[in-house]
Amino acid sequence: MDITREILQFLHNNPLSSRDEIKLGISFDGSDASLKRILSSAAQKGDIVVVGKARATRYRLSNQAYLLMPLNLDTYFALDIDERQVQTSFNFELIRGQLPTISLFTDEEMSHLVQLQDEFRKHINGMTVGEYRKEMERLGIDLSWKSSQIEGNTYSLLETERLLRESKTADGKTKEEAVMLLNHKDALHFLLDNPDYLEKLSISHIEDIHQLLTKDLSVDRGLRRRRVGITGTNYRPLDNEFQIREAMHDTCDLVNGKKNVFEKALLTLVLLSYIQAFSDGNKRTARITSNAIMIANGYCPLSFRSVDSIDYKKAMLIFYEQNNLYAFKQIFMDQFEFAVKEYF
Repeated sequence: MDITREILQFLHNNPLSSRDEIKLGISFDGSDASLKRILSSAAQKGDIVVVGKARATRYRLSNQAYLLMPLNLDTYFALDIDERQVQTSFNFELIRGQLPTISLFTDEEMSHLVQLQDEFRKHINGMTVGEYRKEMERLGIDLSWKSSQIEGNTYSLLETERLLRESKTADGKTKEEAVMLLNHKDALHFLLDNPDYLEKLSISHIEDIHQLLTKDLSVDRGLRRRRVGITGTNYRPLDNEFQIREAMHDTCDLVNGKKNVFEKALLTLVLLSYIQAFSDGNKRTARITSNAIMIANGYCPLSFRSVDSIDYKKAMLIFYEQNNLYAFKQIFMDQFEFAVKEYF
């Protein structure tokens, strides 16, 4: 790990540190002048904010660095759940103050994503309506399978295909598993039939998608009114309906205020999962709602087929606990590229 990244990781856990504290914290054996130059360079790049002057000078991460700096998932999750330093409560400032001020993608990343989107548009422009629908159905099968697998569904991809195409359930599987997959199919068909449904994000539309995904699964409708816990983390989502609704309003305002479709989709994906507005089905709702935004804007949706379920969960957990988007952004970009190359 290079020295700048070490400093950023130290400041992530120790905001408003002095140079001496940074030097001691990362075991820096260079000169004070060298450390000062490194910190100055990081500040010029926008990674560090300098607070105070002279002996009172302190350093903290910028919003951009705090949210998007690389964190080592293997090192992070090598610590047990109770050993990790985490933000246990919901961070309202994240949606209201931090995310509105930054760009989630670098210029280089945006150039690559736009190039892929151009490739997607070129491909579909040569398709008939029937051909496009057929490819969307294929993507939808993969998405239904992976989205359900992430939630613990044990259907294989081939079993999922047979269920969704032929309505044949798999031996040894529960009825609830089949219903979960079929609900994905219904939700995706609804979005294909109403492609502009999420041109603008709203709580009522998110609730509609949640209802489609949780039909016949004994899940309460509407925003939850009681506390929920999340396996594998000490992060605790909001526990009252008023604050949940407020966070959802803030999220809709944030997403609708963004012009970049990739940012809209990524923010929807992570924030609906973070808020946990429903008693169950939150991440499923986030994935389908995010894809609905892509579809509404003529962008290639994501199937998530090639992502490892554990990697997905780890990226989500580190966002819950540290509000760090780096790992999940990598998944989003990789899966967008996979979708463009694999389908259509």
